[in-house]
Amino acid sequence: MNAVLQWISYVSIVLGTGLALTAAIAIVRFPDTLSRMHAATKPQVVGLVLVLVGAAIQLRGHPNVWLLPLVGLFTLLTAPAVAHLIGRTAYREQRHRDGLLVVNELGDDVD
Repeated sequence: MNAVLQWISYVSIVLGTGLALTAAIAIVRFPDTLSRMHAATKPQVVGLVLVLVGAAIQLRGHPNVWLLPLVGLFTLLTAPAVAHLIGRTAYREQRHRDGLLVVNELGDDVD
């Protein structure tokens, strides 16, 4: 049973770091802010949660393991708000590709 939990932990950590790596590469490679915003939130948060799950399995029984779910929870709560603010700022400063927004729901309401 202990060996199975270790393997689950290893796989979780490797998958999480792989997602974080793809997010980092996408942030550098994507052409505009709105695309980068998507790459910065989705795979990065899921990758962090997977790494935290793997670390929690490895550190089970440690007195401070309760901090790991707390870190994951705060990340899950703050990442959408940060992405929204970045997207709104990019829209205001018109840092998006032309033709990317098919429907402009904000129009003049941003000011």
